Amino acid sequence: MSIEIKEVSQAEENAFIQLPYAIYKNNPDFIPHIESDIAATFDPSKNNYFEEGQIKRWLAYQNNQCVGRIAAGFKPNEEDGRIGFFECIDDQSVCDQLFTVAEKWLKSAGKQRVQAPVNFGSRDSFWGLMITGFKRPSYRESFNPRYYQTLIENQGYVEDFKQTTSEIDPKIFNHERFSKLAGRVLQNDAYEFKHLDYSKIDQFADDFVYIYNKAWENHDFFKPLKKEALLLEMKKMKPIAPEKYNWFVYANGEPAGFYINVLDVNQAFKHVNGKLNLIGKLKFLWYRKKIDRIRGIVFGVIPAYHNKGLETGMIMNFYDSISEQSQLKSAELSWIGDFNPKMQSMFNSLGAVTSKEHMTYAKQI
Repeated sequence: MSIEIKEVSQAEENAFIQLPYAIYKNNPDFIPHIESDIAATFDPSKNNYFEEGQIKRWLAYQNNQCVGRIAAGFKPNEEDGRIGFFECIDDQSVCDQLFTVAEKWLKSAGKQRVQAPVNFGSRDSFWGLMITGFKRPSYRESFNPRYYQTLIENQGYVEDFKQTTSEIDPKIFNHERFSKLAGRVLQNDAYEFKHLDYSKIDQFADDFVYIYNKAWENHDFFKPLKKEALLLEMKKMKPIAPEKYNWFVYANGEPAGFYINVLDVNQAFKHVNGKLNLIGKLKFLWYRKKIDRIRGIVFGVIPAYHNKGLETGMIMNFYDSISEQSQLKSAELSWIGDFNPKMQSMFNSLGAVTSKEHMTYAKQI
C-alpha cells in the first residue's frame, strides 16, 4: 500500500495530537499526554527552543488514514539534530519513510548526527524510548509500544545512553541506617536544610538557578538556566509540588543543593483523557486527593560539596516529610543516566528498585 508523507500544517495539527489515541486504543496502561502540553511544545510563543532552533513535523497517511507521525528539530549551535514525538503503527515501511524525511531535513541543515526519540526542550520531559517497565507512565514521561524498539533499531540507531527510573516503598526505607549516615551533616552548623516556601519563591528561584548552573556546567548537554524561565515553571508546579516535599541545602549560607519532587499527577490525569478543559480540571481536582505516589524529578549538588553527605541530609528531611502523609505508598526516583553511577548506587542503597528504563539512541546520517 502506498504511503503519503505530509508536512504538518495548521489543518493537520489535530491529526498530529490525536494519533496516539488510535495507536494505543487497546493498551490499558496508556495515559494520554495532556494535549495542551504537546501543542505548547510546537508553539514558538511557548517553547523557547524556537529562540534559536527550528522544528518541523510530518504525518504518514495510508489509504487516507493517519498511521504515523514524527518531528525533527535543530539548533545551529548544537552538534546533534533531534528527532522525537514518533508514533507509528507496527509497520517498518511507515517508520522508514518517517525517519527518512526527518533525517533528510536535518542533514540539509548541516547535521551529521541525530539523537532520537527526544524532546525539543529539557530532558525531564518526553525524552527517550521506554524499553522496560511498560506500565504506570508518569506525567510527561515517554511511553510507547514495545515494537518501537525494533522499528528504531532497524533504522540503524544505536544506544547513546540509558536512563533509569527507580521506585521505593517508604515502609522499607532503611531509616536507621540513613539516620546514622545523615547525622554528621544534619548536626553540622555549617549546613542548613530548608524546604521550599512559595511565599519566598523569588529567592528560591535564585538559589535553584545558582545550584543548577554550578552542578551541571561541566556536562555535555548543559545549557545555563535562566531565572525568568524557571519562575514560570515553579508557578505552574505549585499545585503539584508541595513545599515540604522539596528540599534545599545551604553551606555556610550559600546554596549548595536541591531535591525536587512532584505528585504523580498522572494518577489523576488518567481520568481526563488528555483534556484540561473545565471538566478535566474538575476531575483533576477530585482525583488529586487520591494520589498515593510522588516522583523525584531533579537532584543536584554543586561539585564543591560532593561526598560531604548533603544528599543523605536532603533525603532524610524528605523522608520525614512524606512520613507525615499516610496515603503515600511509593516514591519514584527519576531519571538517572548511566553516566551517573554514583547517584544510581545511592538510590540502590536506599532500597530502590529499577522500575523503568528509557533509551536515547543516536545515528550518524
